[in-house]
Amino acid sequence: METILVIEDDKDINDMVSKLLTINGYAVKSAFSGTEGVLVHGDDVSLILLDLMLPGKSGEEIIEELKAKNDVPVIVVSAVADIEKKLDLFTLGANDYVTKPFNNDELLARIKVWLKSGNKASSSILRFKDIELNKANFTVQCNGKMISLPKKEFEILKLLMENEKQTLTKSMIFESVWDYDGGADDNTLNVHISKLKNKLKECNQNEEYIETVWSIGYRLKKT
Repeated sequence: METILVIEDDKDINDMVSKLLTINGYAVKSAFSGTEGVLVHGDDVSLILLDLMLPGKSGEEIIEELKAKNDVPVIVVSAVADIEKKLDLFTLGANDYVTKPFNNDELLARIKVWLKSGNKASSSILRFKDIELNKANFTVQCNGKMISLPKKEFEILKLLMENEKQTLTKSMIFESVWDYDGGADDNTLNVHISKLKNKLKECNQNEEYIETVWSIGYRLKKT
């Protein structure tokens, strides 16, 4: 049974939505303020329904906190219909937007779609510091900026992010990225790493992402 977190300060609406979800087979957690929503959110939550007009921290203010804690689909449910507001929310990390008053069947349909696609998305996205790599569509963002990477550089970064807690030897990188096809040597790898470092540095001058482990290989640089 999947758990949905409802963050809504209006008790009547919170109770109504919780009852609707329970009847349709979902487990529900409720919160009535932004701060409580962040506290209640955890690894057991699969999707969040988020109101904007909350006491304390607003919905906009907590989206990034919620995503950082457990990155699941966030559907904003609000009476605010301003298109500019919607675009701002998507930039912050919201996945969908339902305007109040909403149709129950439409809300349930959107929840079903996001639960299905959200589970796939979470397994295909890798994150390190402010880098986000999407294995499904081969895109990379750093510090909010899109980076265009050739296939080999993308594969090197993906390999490092998949193994962020360990040092990768040059032979491990050759085997994974070049498959020992004879198309790479130390100099080739060094050039690819250097280009990759430079592209990341262009996105964020204040951060270091990849470090060389002398005579062994490379690893992601922790703060």
